[in-house]
Amino acid sequence: MSIGNGEISKNGSVMIECEDVHKAFEGHQVLEGVSCQIPSGKISVVMGPSGTGKSVLLRHIVGLLSPDRGDVLVAGKSVPSLNEDELLELRRNIGMLFQDGALFSSMNLFDNVAFPLRQHTKKQESEIREIVMERLQEVGLAGSEKKMPNELSGGMRKRAGFARALVLEPEILLFDEPDSGLDPVRTALLCELIKEIQQKYGSTGVVISHDIKSCFNIGDHIILLHGGKVVDQGSKEQLQSSNKPFTQQFIKGAVEGPLGME
Repeated sequence: MSIGNGEISKNGSVMIECEDVHKAFEGHQVLEGVSCQIPSGKISVVMGPSGTGKSVLLRHIVGLLSPDRGDVLVAGKSVPSLNEDELLELRRNIGMLFQDGALFSSMNLFDNVAFPLRQHTKKQESEIREIVMERLQEVGLAGSEKKMPNELSGGMRKRAGFARALVLEPEILLFDEPDSGLDPVRTALLCELIKEIQQKYGSTGVVISHDIKSCFNIGDHIILLHGGKVVDQGSKEQLQSSNKPFTQQFIKGAVEGPLGME
């Protein structure tokens, strides 16, 4: 399985690259020249204060937003330059887990997870059932397939969204604040699950999170955003030993430093 140029995605070290990405909404500049690299086959965590453009950056990767200036490359291909068919192909190879799981309220859990398979493949229902049940088993939801979304806890909804993100066996997995609204124990369990699944499939993971402990537990590569720019990036060891005042203040949750209440 590969996106676009398989040589890049399989053998290269970089799966996603943002080059000087700028994005503004109604005159408000959100991204101000973001440049970063997401290594292939690892989990990268994008962290930073609220309102600094983390989710906006994620939407550029999947082609839901186009930069005002700059470029976003996935497996060596410029996402803003893709036509509709090419974008659809890209999205088939990207699984995305939104904050609340983004389940269809009118469908039971089985049909929610089966939806991408019915939408994007011509598989028989027997094969779809086999895949869906396997994914539900992987995320710890075996036996819950007949439940409706309103019968699920917050953590279960996120895991259901995760199962749905996995059914097409995507090469890239994007997680938009998967730990939002979860207590510390369920956050740790979900992060452990993300890690296990990513290692099982060898996929490239991008996680947005505010939780410093989660970031350093799950992330192989860390990107720190502030003011619409990348202020630091590297391995977790590199960030922990960084001499940049903002990095140290943010990862330690310190009062003293360049980041204030504004």
